[in-house]
Formats: sequence, structure tokens, C-alpha cells
Amino acid sequence: MTTTTEASVNNGVNVEALLEAKAALTEAPEAAKFIWRANCKWVNGTHSNSVVKSFFGLGEEQNHRTEFTFDADHPEVFASEDNGAAPIEYVLVGLASCLTAGIAAIAQHREIQLRSVSATLEGGMDIQGILGIDSDVRNGFDGIKVTYDIDADASRTDIEALVAQSQKRSAVFDIVANPTNITVEIK
Repeated sequence: MTTTTEASVNNGVNVEALLEAKAALTEAPEAAKFIWRANCKWVNGTHSNSVVKSFFGLGEEQNHRTEFTFDADHPEVFASEDNGAAPIEYVLVGLASCLTAGIAAIAQHREIQLRSVSATLEGGMDIQGILGIDSDVRNGFDGIKVTYDIDADASRTDIEALVAQSQKRSAVFDIVANPTNITVEIK
């Protein structure tokens, strides 16, 4: 049975399946425990290649339909080969992608048709910290600015609510905005 929502609003998100998954995981919270993985190998200089293929979720090992690879490097201005996006740029890509996916899903659930969504992210950084010039300067971003341009069948207030809800539910927004415990080991 096709509902009016499905016929009139299509942002490419299967909200019904998401709501069914939410209901199922509410009944089986242990299945909601996921472990995400990335494997990285050094290539040369500051160039590395990372692979994302499998993860653990829903109580068992899962595989993506395809293996995803990511080259990372530093730009030539850092005396590197520029064979990929800088690792810090991947953080921006992850944040933008997570927030944008949330906007699409929430818009679909709220019956808001999106026509276009684009985001520009900028992260300010003083590299004196990572270069060891000034130990009082933070190594990471001193701030991130996300600017959205959203064209949708909705009021500005409704669009602002979409973006706010996306921030509230975004895993990557949470990881970037809040401290995350990280353990580094040598095998």
C-alpha cells in the first residue's frame, strides 16, 4: 500500500525501515552495539591508504557490499606528495556526510521534500601546535563552521529544525563536539 507521504515526498530515505529497526532494537538493545573498523597501511612519506570493509552489528559480523579505500596524505605545502585528502579534511567530510544524511532522513520523516542540500565546512587550525613550535597551541581545529544551503518545500523555521535535529542525532557531530576516549596500542 502506497501512502500519500511516499508518493509526494521522496528524499531517497526509507523511513519506514528506519522506524522498524528502531522498534526492533528497542526490544533487543544488545543488537544495537556496533563496532566500526578502518584498516590503515602506510604507503610512503605521509601517504597512507585506509580500507573499510567490515563491521560488527546486529549481533554478528557484517560486510559492506564493496570495499571502500581512502588515500590520505598531506598537501605539497607541507613538503608532501599530496596523494590524497589530508586526514583533517576527512574529519570534515565525515561530519558533513553524517549531518547531511540526517537532514535527508529527518526531512523524509517530517514529509519535507528536499530539492537540494549542500554544505560548506571550514575548520580553523594554527599548525604551530602540530609542528612543535608552540606547545600551548592546540593540535586540532580551533573551531568548525558548517554552512548549509537547503532548498526545500518548507519554511526557514522548519529547515532550521531539520538541521538542529540532525546535529542532535549525528554520531560524527557528537564525536567531534565531545571528548571521546581513544586507546592506542602497539601489537
